[in-house]
Amino acid sequence: MERFNIGDKVTWNSEAGKVTGTIIKIHTSNFNYKGYTHHASEEDPQYEIKSDKSDHIAAHKGKALTLIK
Repeated sequence: MERFNIGDKVTWNSEAGKVTGTIIKIHTSNFNYKGYTHHASEEDPQYEIKSDKSDHIAAHKGKALTLIK
């Protein structure tokens, strides 16, 4: 599985279609976000991504993200 870094530009699929954004935080342990517990670990981190088109922040595991080169 690909690892990402803070500042990487990524894309992912949402209900509204393809979204692009920048990784702003990496979680390596469980965390609460928008009322839900998101599960993360050193082996399977979750990433907070700020959308390029809005101020929306999303949280996703690496398998849902594709690096924009």
